[in-house]
Amino acid sequence: DWPKACPTRPLMFRSAFRLKMNVSKSGYRVFSANSTTACTELAKKITERLGVELGKSLVHQESNGETRVDVKESVRGQDIFIIQTIPSDVNTAIMELLVMAYALKTSCAKNIIGVIPYFPYSKQCKMRKRGSIVCKLLASMLAKAGITHIITMDLHQKEIQGFFSFPVDNLRASPFLIQYIQEEIPDYRNAIIVAKSPSAAKRAQSYAERLRLGLAVMHGEAHHSELDMVDGRQSPPFSPPSTRTTQGHTGLELPLMMAKEKPPITVVGDVGGRIAIIVDDIIDNVEDFVAAAEILKERGAYKIYIMATHGLLSADAPRLIEESAIDEVVVTNTVPHEVQKLQCPKIKTVDVSMILAEAIRRIHNGESMAYLFRNIAVDD
Repeated sequence: DWPKACPTRPLMFRSAFRLKMNVSKSGYRVFSANSTTACTELAKKITERLGVELGKSLVHQESNGETRVDVKESVRGQDIFIIQTIPSDVNTAIMELLVMAYALKTSCAKNIIGVIPYFPYSKQCKMRKRGSIVCKLLASMLAKAGITHIITMDLHQKEIQGFFSFPVDNLRASPFLIQYIQEEIPDYRNAIIVAKSPSAAKRAQSYAERLRLGLAVMHGEAHHSELDMVDGRQSPPFSPPSTRTTQGHTGLELPLMMAKEKPPITVVGDVGGRIAIIVDDIIDNVEDFVAAAEILKERGAYKIYIMATHGLLSADAPRLIEESAIDEVVVTNTVPHEVQKLQCPKIKTVDVSMILAEAIRRIHNGESMAYLFRNIAVDD
């Protein structure tokens, strides 16, 4: 018991204790959930810009393939940011992120924010026959693991944000890519922005309007859009039991939909004697880009650049780029691609760690994110 001569001492003690707890809760930590060194480069650049050290943790794969995460410092009551870049082994990276998020949750972290510059499975955001919307499944798994907020960049479809039950900040890489065009492409005023398919026209139009350049759109058989894939379940029409036969299905007769027949590839817009800049969000298998570059060369473009946010560059992409009519491929460092750069000197990298670091700082301090979305329109 406290002496009666000091009736205020317990109050002072409680105030000091409350102050100490507030101080501890005001901190934040930044962790990397990757088990490979190449994938931690972006995390290191972000922490350097923030002026903090990367959180101490151990992420590794057991001999049987299981993922193990050990957090080496206290995270109780703190905001925790997990930076997870996605290498070619996508499923391992996802499991590392889930296990680390759950480890931080059970260690009493206050908030767990996932910084996932390239969100995996974003192309699987629509129903295909008897498939599944895997992107929605992944969003549910992240929420269950304990993540309370996501910072990402250039989602393949903006509507993916609706899959999450917590806030999503979908940052844009276009300011950095536009700056590269202005500073690194000589005579960019003689360029024209190209959409390699009608579905990419909105993104290309945004670039063209900001750079005050013309716009061209490619259309035809060389590109097989994911919109052309068969949707639905192709089940036979329903027929009442009395009309069913063993020979086939009778009953409901629906109007027959005419099959699509695309024309030969065409370029809507004049690219003759100009620099062609193809813009997209993801460059993975590059066959479509190589075919588009050949057509643009035939139409008179004398230089061809490709600008994309996420450079996955899978399979033989470096070799195909090196042997193609493409002059340069510019991508950001949302996905590690150092090996591909060694194989193909045409691949250039733009650093986006600045905007990711600023997003982390603003979220932790409770500041508005509007500054990072200046002049960003709905279609961007």
